[in-house]
Amino acid sequence: MIPALMPTYNRAELAFEKGEGARLWTVDGRRFLDFGAGIATSSLGHGHPHLVKAIAEQAARVMHVSNLYRVPQAEELAARHVAASFADSVFFCNSGAEANEGMVKAVRKYHAENGHPERFGMICFDGAFHGRTLAMLAATGNEKYLAGFGPPVEGFTHVPFDNMNAVRSAITPQTAGIMIEPIQGEGGVRPAPIRFLRELRQVCDEFGLLLALDEVQTGMGRSGKLWAHQWAGIEPDVMSSAKGIGGGFPLGAILAKEKVAKHLKPGTHGTTYGGNPLACAAGLAVMDVVMAPGFLDGVDRVARHLWRALLDLAAKHPAVIEEVRGAGLLLGIKLRPEVNNGEMQGAAVAEGLLTVAAGMNVLRLAPPLIITEAEADEAVALLDRACRRMTPSGAQVAAK
Repeated sequence: MIPALMPTYNRAELAFEKGEGARLWTVDGRRFLDFGAGIATSSLGHGHPHLVKAIAEQAARVMHVSNLYRVPQAEELAARHVAASFADSVFFCNSGAEANEGMVKAVRKYHAENGHPERFGMICFDGAFHGRTLAMLAATGNEKYLAGFGPPVEGFTHVPFDNMNAVRSAITPQTAGIMIEPIQGEGGVRPAPIRFLRELRQVCDEFGLLLALDEVQTGMGRSGKLWAHQWAGIEPDVMSSAKGIGGGFPLGAILAKEKVAKHLKPGTHGTTYGGNPLACAAGLAVMDVVMAPGFLDGVDRVARHLWRALLDLAAKHPAVIEEVRGAGLLLGIKLRPEVNNGEMQGAAVAEGLLTVAAGMNVLRLAPPLIITEAEADEAVALLDRACRRMTPSGAQVAAK
């Protein structure tokens, strides 16, 4: 008999009742070090005093009024994001998939309003993940996710990641923009080389395309800068964000330059919940913490410490780990073919560490941005023990 909660997830047999910082406790009293952060979402960890206070105080006043009225919290949060980014204007929604949908709509609308409605196609990349709506399934392009949902939404072309020749060959008179994650998360924690991001900016300028960056997972400080594209010294025309910007409270955003944003006039796009007072109070609290002097420098410092420790771990366990990849506090451990990432994730749970599986047989680490070097060392020690659990025996290797 089907459970009351629709079985769309293969959930682990863990139920958490409280958290503090980078730690979670289950209902039966087990303690875990959380290096998944709700899939890179709980950016300030669990129970952060400033975030909790902001949400509680706003909830006691007013949570939701709809966008039929002005929302001062949304106006303030938008202004702060504009001041800290390339963008001139921001639209708030509820999730990454919504932000990506709106971003593609903005790209198409830009070309239509500039006399080229035929330009609606987006170039996307193999290994991408942009969400689970019908259009974002097409943008993702994963056959497993598309199966059973009818014909894919038109307008999305996929090319190999980090292949500029393929990008140029895919451009047609119908192409409107290029959509890319600076670091592919679900696709295996693959960073786009800085050179490649700069080349994409150049080719967009050359052909009159819009560069649309999906920073749902990579943004809000996760890379050690506020936005991951800042490492390349480029600016997109439009960008999506979600996950960490609300610290765990549902919040998404489309950030755009004026030339794009000005075409999303009243009636062209909308949301009931998006940008409500409670969500934006959470967003403002996250901004307070992340934009505080020295915070991002601290993220970068701890991330580099964790990176070095993971490289040492890989050298120690060559039968388990093939390579370490990623950037900032979005890191991936690429496992040997003999070692399954789902089983490795289970081994880490058995040692008290929460991680997230990703594509290409990668174990993903996306801890809260507030972790310390000591907590990074603790995580690596737990991974060391998990690797010992997973080390194939000589007989197993010979049999394979």
